[in-house]
Amino acid sequence: MTARRPSSRTRTVAAPAFAVAAALVLAACGTDGGDAGHTGHGSAPAASPSASAPAEQGGHNAADVAFAQGMIPHHRQAVDMADMAAERASSKEVKELAAAIKKAQDPEIRTLSGWLTSWGEQVPGEDASADHSGHGDGTAGMMTEQEMDQLEKSSGKAFDTAFLKLMIKHHEGAVAMAKTEQAKGSYPPAKKMADGIIASQSAEITRMKQLLGTG
Repeated sequence: MTARRPSSRTRTVAAPAFAVAAALVLAACGTDGGDAGHTGHGSAPAASPSASAPAEQGGHNAADVAFAQGMIPHHRQAVDMADMAAERASSKEVKELAAAIKKAQDPEIRTLSGWLTSWGEQVPGEDASADHSGHGDGTAGMMTEQEMDQLEKSSGKAFDTAFLKLMIKHHEGAVAMAKTEQAKGSYPPAKKMADGIIASQSAEITRMKQLLGTG
């Protein structure tokens, strides 16, 4: 509008109708600018939290947060079970499987914790696995405190059998959680991790069933 105002001043000697028109144009510009500013100020705050938040927060959403916060205690419990196998299992195959589980899930715990920290979200505490198991969420496949105690007290072949049965249930829960992330998550690295969990843990479920003689 600043480019048009000088020209209107140079034509003040023109017909009154033009002067009136120019005044109306200038008034309209002021009104449009005010309306646009008001509209932007009034609508942007309402729209920006949902529209711009994904970009500002690295493209993640509530499902990604739930996936990370749920998978951390889930992985921690699997690592605890794998540690037991190193000392109590009698089967070489079970010990190798447990070592592979720990090797895969320890780094994922660190990655998941890093995501939550970068998002400004709470990282589950070390005792979160016990709390989570008490929620009765069958899809998570978490062991109860009693089941963990029984596993820890067993050894040899009895441990091998109990470990395989419980870890199958545990893996099935992780696969279900990963499928939810695939369907509802938006953070590409989290969805990629979910893909890996589904592939690797599904293969391990098949292997464990074979070791039990049920697959």
